[in-house]
Amino acid sequence: MTTTLVTGGTGTLGRLVVGRLRADGHEVRVLSRHAGPYAVDLRAGGDGLDAALTGVETVVHCASTPGGGDERAAANLVAAARRAGVGHLLYISIVGVDRVPLGYYRAKLAVERLVEGSGLGWTVLRTTQFHDLLVTLFEGLAKAPVLPVPRGVAAQPIEVGEVAGRLAELAGAGPAGRVADMGGPEVRSLESLARAHLAASGRRRALVGVPLFGGVYRALRDGGHLAPERAVGKGTFEEFLARR
Repeated sequence: MTTTLVTGGTGTLGRLVVGRLRADGHEVRVLSRHAGPYAVDLRAGGDGLDAALTGVETVVHCASTPGGGDERAAANLVAAARRAGVGHLLYISIVGVDRVPLGYYRAKLAVERLVEGSGLGWTVLRTTQFHDLLVTLFEGLAKAPVLPVPRGVAAQPIEVGEVAGRLAELAGAGPAGRVADMGGPEVRSLESLARAHLAASGRRRALVGVPLFGGVYRALRDGGHLAPERAVGKGTFEEFLARR
């Protein structure tokens, strides 16, 4: 088996990808900002990144920072991967990065383009939002006596472990370009998902649908972040909540 580097390998997705790859017999290196032996901030690059990539055949790029810097990090990673002779760069992206004018989505789309134009063998997988993201959203909103949710917006959450399994499969298969999107099993209103979360957590809150404004809201209301034709995920939101 080849040596594979997973960036963001201690994160929600990355640690599961690392586990799947090792279970499949791959030699895996974990790159993260704070955990050794390959503690590297991709936004800074440097000798540590070159050392981490030495002898690596495949890179699974899971590292991401919603606060900014993903493009700079990707540019540094691509340059170092070229120097190291990496054969396959696999990137995890988000459904709708080309349709929803959110700043974070625009950065993810820019990274996709860097990967595609890298001159390396590449694969890009887009998925819908993880169950964990919705839980974080609802837990933050539920701190108030009333739980507000954007009116008319749906979501299609997917189990992060299923995404990790797909990434491990793609990493072992070699460069494939832009592969089919991966969506959760159900497209449901945020109100429905919020009610499921309240029931599972034993909280009582009044739900209020709040109309919002602007291009991002319109794109979300129109389903730009959804992939109903690619509802290939199996685990439902209620099953995820029950396990928690």
